[in-house]
Amino acid sequence: MSNHASNVANPAPLGLLGFGMTTILLNLHNAEIISLSVVIISMGLLLGGFAQIIAGIMEFRIGNTFGAIAFTAYGSFWLSLVGIWVLPSAIPQGGVQSADEISMGFYLLLWGIFSMCMFICTFKHNVITRIVFGSVTLLFFLLALADFTGSHFIKVIAGYEGIFCGASAFYSSVGQIFKHEFQREILKM
Repeated sequence: MSNHASNVANPAPLGLLGFGMTTILLNLHNAEIISLSVVIISMGLLLGGFAQIIAGIMEFRIGNTFGAIAFTAYGSFWLSLVGIWVLPSAIPQGGVQSADEISMGFYLLLWGIFSMCMFICTFKHNVITRIVFGSVTLLFFLLALADFTGSHFIKVIAGYEGIFCGASAFYSSVGQIFKHEFQREILKM
């Protein structure tokens, strides 16, 4: 997401790794390849949430507004999603209502709109960054549509698209790590 001329390590590979691996794992569930379990919840909380927020804070430190907003926002997405799944059972009965499809649809729609705004900003970035943000925008809109319509088919399609989205972020992460370690571009960015 950014190139740095400082002595601070590039936080983007960490943020992209957190985003990519967690997105792949959740969308394996959406595509009905695995079931929703503590594996996805833990990954969402720790790698998707906390690791991305750490990367975002590091991006703030080096003055990269785009990376800072992207990683802290998407890290917060993962923390809020885990909260949506876990809080209704953690709070005494009657304390909080579980999410329904319409409220989840609006939640995902808002994330889609945010992602679309971030995608527009990527027109100044490399191709892989445009792919990551373009595919996450499509993913959120598909998931919102699946919830609004109750369409199982659209959710499964979203799952496969989400696997692609997560894989593109993972690719970008590894590409940046390789580039730093080998001092040349190994993976096309």
